[in-house]
Amino acid sequence: MLALPDIQTRVMDALLLRDGMGATAVVRSTASLSAPKRLQVYRNNMFESLTAALGAVYPVVARLVGSGFFRHAAKAYISAHPSRSGNLQDFGGEFPAFLLAYPPAADLPYLPDVAALEWALHRAYHEAELPSLTLDRLAQVPAAGQAGLRLRLQPSARFVASRYPLLRIWQANQPEALDDESTISLDEGGVDLLVVQRALEVEFRILDVAEDRWLRALAEEASLAEATRRAMDADPAFDLMAALARHLRLGLFTEAST
Repeated sequence: MLALPDIQTRVMDALLLRDGMGATAVVRSTASLSAPKRLQVYRNNMFESLTAALGAVYPVVARLVGSGFFRHAAKAYISAHPSRSGNLQDFGGEFPAFLLAYPPAADLPYLPDVAALEWALHRAYHEAELPSLTLDRLAQVPAAGQAGLRLRLQPSARFVASRYPLLRIWQANQPEALDDESTISLDEGGVDLLVVQRALEVEFRILDVAEDRWLRALAEEASLAEATRRAMDADPAFDLMAALARHLRLGLFTEAST
């Protein structure tokens, strides 16, 4: 008699079209449905529900490629990256990388970046917002200890970089976007974005290169001095106090530690 994990493996392989034969021996037929037909029903339900979940996370990707293309891509993705979490919100994280290697999407080089932005938005929305670090709290740190400070970012903070005008593409494909005849040239240049949730609204903040390096370094728990050095390597004119004041005001930091 097969153990439960072996039965589950056989059924999952059948549902994912890896091996349809091994599961028929462990799925009971009924008067109206044979074992293969019952597996087909389960398979259809699984692919439909997971495709719908992907569509909810990646609506702009779906709009850009059309429903037929999206369904084919979703089916291939689900087979390659089945859900491994009991929380459906965790499903779809590999979709940007999948699109990067998906041959039918080769003529849409910006598509993986759009997907990366949508995944960042999805994850940011579902993160908790912590109380923000205040300027008064920061001012209590002795001057001698300021260089070694480590500033913790909101849990929702995500970084997305693209060599394409990613934010404009995303904005032009929102339901409320004006339907005009303007076009977006992929040669307009790239963008570095911070995606963060505040009061259950997801915000996009455009960063310059130095500011992006500074915040990424802080997110990696680099000290304030080290993060500033990395920013100034990108732009010697980086204004630490202006960047610090901006993101304190917007509530990005939650605590400071040494």
